[in-house]
Amino acid sequence: MQEWANQLCENRQFGSKMTDSKYFTTTKKGEIFELKAELNSDKKEKKKEAVKKVIASMTVGKDVSALFPDVVNCMQTDNLELKKLVYLYLMNYAKSQPDMAIMAVNTFVKDCEDPNPLIRALAVRTMGCIRVDKITEYLCEPLRKCLKDEDPYVRKTAAVCVAKLHDINAQLVEDQGFLDTLKDLISDSNPMVVANAVAALSEIAESHPNSNLMDLNPQTINKLLTALNECTEWGQIFILDCLANYTPRDDRESQSICERVTPRLSHANSAVVLSAVKVLMKFMEMLPKDLDYYGTLLKKLAPPLVTLLSAEPELQYVALRNINLIVQRRPEILKHEMKVFFVKYNDPIYVKLEKLDIMIRLASQANIAQVLAELKEYATEVDVDFVRKAVRAIGRCAIKVEQSAERCVSTLLDLIQTKVNYVVQEAIVVIKDIFRKYPNKYESVIATLCENLDSLDEPEARAAMIWIVGEYAERIDNADELLESFLEGFHDESTQVQLQLLTAIVKLFLKKPTETQELVQQVLSLATQDSDNPDLRDRGYIYWRLLSTDPVAAKEVVLAEKPLISEETDLIEPTLLEELICHIGTLASVYHKPPSAFVEGSRGVQHKRLPGSTESGESESPDTASAAAVSDAPPAVIPSQGDLLGDLLNLDLTPPTTTGPPPPASSGMQMGAMDLLGGGLDSLMGDESEPPPIPLRMDTPQSPQLPHQSPSPPDYSPTELGGDLGGSPAIGAGFGAPPAAMPASFSAPVSGGLDDLFDLGGGVGMPMGAYSAPKTVWLPAMKAKGLEISGTFARRSGVIQMEMTLTNKAMSVMTDFAIQFNRNSFGLAPAGPLQVLTPLNPNQSIEVTLPLNTVGPVMKMEPLNNLQVAVKNNIDVFYFSCQYPISMLFVEDGKMERQVFLATWKDIPNDNEAQFQIKDCHLSSDAASNKLQGSNIFTIAKRTVDGQDMLYQSMKLTNGIWVLAEMRVQAGNPVYTVSLKCRAAEVSQWVFQSYEAVLKN
Repeated sequence: MQEWANQLCENRQFGSKMTDSKYFTTTKKGEIFELKAELNSDKKEKKKEAVKKVIASMTVGKDVSALFPDVVNCMQTDNLELKKLVYLYLMNYAKSQPDMAIMAVNTFVKDCEDPNPLIRALAVRTMGCIRVDKITEYLCEPLRKCLKDEDPYVRKTAAVCVAKLHDINAQLVEDQGFLDTLKDLISDSNPMVVANAVAALSEIAESHPNSNLMDLNPQTINKLLTALNECTEWGQIFILDCLANYTPRDDRESQSICERVTPRLSHANSAVVLSAVKVLMKFMEMLPKDLDYYGTLLKKLAPPLVTLLSAEPELQYVALRNINLIVQRRPEILKHEMKVFFVKYNDPIYVKLEKLDIMIRLASQANIAQVLAELKEYATEVDVDFVRKAVRAIGRCAIKVEQSAERCVSTLLDLIQTKVNYVVQEAIVVIKDIFRKYPNKYESVIATLCENLDSLDEPEARAAMIWIVGEYAERIDNADELLESFLEGFHDESTQVQLQLLTAIVKLFLKKPTETQELVQQVLSLATQDSDNPDLRDRGYIYWRLLSTDPVAAKEVVLAEKPLISEETDLIEPTLLEELICHIGTLASVYHKPPSAFVEGSRGVQHKRLPGSTESGESESPDTASAAAVSDAPPAVIPSQGDLLGDLLNLDLTPPTTTGPPPPASSGMQMGAMDLLGGGLDSLMGDESEPPPIPLRMDTPQSPQLPHQSPSPPDYSPTELGGDLGGSPAIGAGFGAPPAAMPASFSAPVSGGLDDLFDLGGGVGMPMGAYSAPKTVWLPAMKAKGLEISGTFARRSGVIQMEMTLTNKAMSVMTDFAIQFNRNSFGLAPAGPLQVLTPLNPNQSIEVTLPLNTVGPVMKMEPLNNLQVAVKNNIDVFYFSCQYPISMLFVEDGKMERQVFLATWKDIPNDNEAQFQIKDCHLSSDAASNKLQGSNIFTIAKRTVDGQDMLYQSMKLTNGIWVLAEMRVQAGNPVYTVSLKCRAAEVSQWVFQSYEAVLKN
């Protein structure tokens, strides 16, 4: 349709002597018949007039398809204007008249060889717009000639035609070799041809994300950068967008590209400027921060962004939405440009609100005085929405810049004195947050707040005021009267206010029990007996039982110390921010949503990521078998996200959509989308291509699996696994149901041809009572904004599990949980998303079981069994380290044949033998053997020499390493001697620790 409109506009330039409006005004009867006669006239002028009338009728929606053969006959002309009009008609009606359209093919072929390049280009452009399968095969030859035409205008038009043809029939384009020709056009001497070739290839690559079409290498990039300086503005945008998809080899190449793209920042077209900013923002990730050029680049990025804000409001808004993303990623770019974001009196509201948001993001100790003066001014404006946001902004500044808190509180008090209702209410809401951030500092203002109690009519403001009264009840003499005044209309209040009022009165009762007994009974009865809100009823019952059974515990729970609130709660989640930075200058950067969220049926939308910084370095990931000896160092707590080799923030939380069989295992790891086996190490080091996700649902049972469990690691055969998993997708919760806890017993009968998998015969005994350590606190609430995680590891029925208790000790609800592991010694990785299906409310705990597999990326850790974990929720991303017992990795088929054991023991060098002693162990040799078998440490033989039992044992780790053991047990002697032999000697001390843990517990 657009092509059609473009051509209609182009035709105006040939200009008739009179206006074209007359073609739209005819009302004659038998109009089609008359037009038919005129179209077949011998006079050229009459023909042209008739075609114009036909186009006019078509434009206003009349059906003139009956004239198809007559219009097509007019194609045989040298007149360019007439030819354009006929082609316009053809494009519109070819789809409804495909058989008739074939008549025009010969003319296309002929026009593609016309001496006039405009006609050749017009023919090839129209061919691409006629979306009729029958015709496409006839167009291949003409298109091939036009792609190699001597005139660049024809070549650039043909390049776009390939993309259109690919959309109609992709197979045909590939078979005819047009894609290779397109790639050759990237080396064309004409910059516009290069730009169109890039645009066409990008379009095709977008619909086929896995076809490695845009094979970008330093030579190609050099050609694109050369063409960049000479092509039109849209050509420049195509090339810049293509450059943004390239990942440079090192920081030198990155700097070289940045230097050549920087001049585009001064372009007059704002789209070119934003595309250049996108390229620079991405490539800056690879530049070391101590580089002089890095500082220069930061300075160069500010002026073009500032210039964008002098355009009309709509453009300003787009620029501001993009700047909002840039400021979150690199605030230093615009830290000295605060004044540009000050609001002008005539700015539309959408620009004002966006500027306000950026002002707060840029607020710092250096400019806070300026910002507060501005915000105070805004709070006296007439626009209610803007005033509300300005008051909230003052509160956010107080929380963000500690030195300004006092000034912010006095500004808010001044605003409360204005007695403007909505200003007062917003001020109270933000003062509540300031109290949370700075306890015992500004409580002197409570008296002023209480004076305005009667004027509060908005639920959020009422709830904030009630919280303040309840929290500081001991400082407010008439707290009971104030709260009682709210109780009168309890059932008319919103849920938010009711819940807050219930908690506040319970707090008051715990602080002043003698005076408020009637009040607390009244509110508990209102909440539990008269309310039909389940949340309110539940909270009421919990308080009632707590107060009646254990007032001390009630005090500890209700009056517990609250964690401080975080500074920036509205920042975009880091992974999403990275993706949006890669989409600067597109709709995604205006909506602040990834394209997949709003492009319906988006064809293979790729999730883009920023490349990893060079500062994090690249590490080899040696196999544990050949690694050096391990020290006894305690687990290192992760200091900062920059030190992590795997990008622990790279949490992709979209569910998978494919349903094919699982891809072969490799070392890549992508969390959230069950995307666990593809991608290689590149995906961790910033490669943008995403591996295909593993299906969440298997249509055909391939091996018995627990519900919600990723396909088993490929190291084991189905027979080996089958014996221990005793369940199938048909049993239990199923794939669509919420995850149940792992069943304690797996003895359910399995039907559907899987019975034979469970008939293992001798070799492997069913693991009974495997030892798992008690839970310990891995992540204290103080370090995670109120989220406490305690946990342990267990191996149940052949599956390694991470069993965690998540506790919310913050005041806000926690949602959107996800988890990811850094690379580790044995490739441990989550086998599925972290299943926390309901929001985690304040003071609530939830038990979560996360199945693990061992197909993640491998890197030797210090100590060997150290695991670095990132957990994300709606508040932030948190990091912790924990150690897993090596016994979790002992597989069920670790029992060696006697002869093999003997040969292997002799084969392993004596230097690899390590001897340990287990003290205070009072088990018989048989009891010890049974206990160890529960943890997959198998006794192969036992012999008694001089009253001493000697047990010969074997175990096998998930990565295929065998450990052989000889354990000596003497009746009456509580000291056992264990000798361990293994080709990877550094594993021995951790295996010994597992022996000790299993036997002593």
